[in-house]
Amino acid sequence: MAVEKPRAIIRRTLLTDNQVLRAILGICSSLAVTNTMKNSLVMGLGLSFVTGLSSLTLSALRSVIPHRVRMLVQTLVISAYVIFVDLLLKAYLPDISKQLGPYVGLIITNCIIMGRAEAYAQSNPPIPAMIDGLFAGLGYTGVLLIISLIREILGFGTVFGMKVAFEGFVPWTIMIMPPAAFFIIGSIIWAISARQAKQAAKQAR
Repeated sequence: MAVEKPRAIIRRTLLTDNQVLRAILGICSSLAVTNTMKNSLVMGLGLSFVTGLSSLTLSALRSVIPHRVRMLVQTLVISAYVIFVDLLLKAYLPDISKQLGPYVGLIITNCIIMGRAEAYAQSNPPIPAMIDGLFAGLGYTGVLLIISLIREILGFGTVFGMKVAFEGFVPWTIMIMPPAAFFIIGSIIWAISARQAKQAAKQAR
């Protein structure tokens, strides 16, 4: 089987097969941590780190891991990287670590990481697997940042904590609540699906 080229992997994971917008994965954390851009960026980069390195590790070990216990090994490897990320955040970004709370630990159960390990790392060489995992995580991060940009501006009148709202701005309380992220994600998915359906209809003519 031909190995996918890095450029094709990057394009697929960021755009055409974005794990949040196309596969509808990672929704729980998308709802929970996107009230500010700082939280979203840290969460996204943490997940990208874990996804990239866990895919690299599991791909390198795929020939020696018995098939019947592969899920247990995947969870163990992912857990080790998540613990490392959690310790780094507590040591160097304690305030953000407190704000993210249990959601850093829940990276272990994020469907994106398990999905890339099972769907790609198990059947591809280590470097392509790492690129696939890393950019799947960065695609997730991009979606989080778009959602948090809208929520932070309308909910707090800030971007990365810096005030950008005009004088007399009234914050939208709904935007700092998790349901706001749900509606924003739904709107983005609807817009993308509608555009793709329109393009498909044009090509079919």
